[in-house]
Amino acid sequence: MRFLLTDEQRQFARSLDAMLAAAGTPAVVRAWAGGDTAPGRALWSRLADAGVFALAVPERYDGVGLLPVELAVAFAELGRHAVPGPLVETVAAAAFLDRLGNGAIAADWLPGIASGKSVVSFALLTADAPYALDAATADGVFVVEGDTVRLAESAGGVQRSADPARRLARPLGGAVLARSPAVTAAARHASRVARLATAAQALGLGRALLARTVEYVGRRTQFGVPIGSFQAVKHRLADVLIALEFAQPLLHSAALALAADGPDAGREIAAAKVAAGRAAHGAALTALHLHGALGYTDELDLSLWIRKARPLRDAWGTPAVCRARVLAGPGTAPAPASVSTSAQEAVDE
Repeated sequence: MRFLLTDEQRQFARSLDAMLAAAGTPAVVRAWAGGDTAPGRALWSRLADAGVFALAVPERYDGVGLLPVELAVAFAELGRHAVPGPLVETVAAAAFLDRLGNGAIAADWLPGIASGKSVVSFALLTADAPYALDAATADGVFVVEGDTVRLAESAGGVQRSADPARRLARPLGGAVLARSPAVTAAARHASRVARLATAAQALGLGRALLARTVEYVGRRTQFGVPIGSFQAVKHRLADVLIALEFAQPLLHSAALALAADGPDAGREIAAAKVAAGRAAHGAALTALHLHGALGYTDELDLSLWIRKARPLRDAWGTPAVCRARVLAGPGTAPAPASVSTSAQEAVDE
């Protein structure tokens, strides 16, 4: 089966690519990592104007409905340009609030999410994953623990991550918004949306790393010839390309499954997450290897992409968690997953 985007979807991707290419995202990433969110919020507003966040908000709240394929297209471009911020968590929060069934809470937050005026974070807290992404700077942090959801009132100290732009913090306190089985069901749906968006980000990141590496090996010379002419280098790059091309249809299939909201959607999304995360991580390792010592330097923009690969691979479900979900069979409740998934994301590697 071939999963081809429509002309409108391809044009949407091209318009986002052009906008982000002109936005100077490396400077935005560095500012966000240093605690200056102003450039990132300005870019956030432009993304909202382009309709990115409206893709996860239903029409009755000023969105265009949950459109998983378009969401995957958009987040692949966000990953390609390494856009910082709680992008995945914001669309997950939108999906959660829509499914929660509380009209008052949805009306308070969803129009702001669609318009870009509200930057929110969302976390499914577990003992191994007590953090929420950008909890210290978001306008609101929705925290789910079991069948309870609360709106955190503050955040603990920012934790170090492998990716400096992923600013993790412990969400603290806050009023309980709801406590019922509906919270658990809504959180499961939000987790699926988050996994799909993270997989799309990883795929876009991997493609960007491959493109930059191909360009570099074409101009770096050794023994008087470009290193890209060496067979071993070609094999490494071919392996990365094959992994990315294999993940692409899995991502599109998962998006269609989520749109249909069928019983197999969770498994398909988990499979796409594994494939895209592995491909992006492989692209990062290959980029680092073929760039040599340059890949380690913070001054080189490439490092901003390389350092995102492992956190994206592990966020919203490590490969082990997602593989277990694939093998569990249809209709099985997924294992808990959050933005940080495990303690490994909260340390600098």
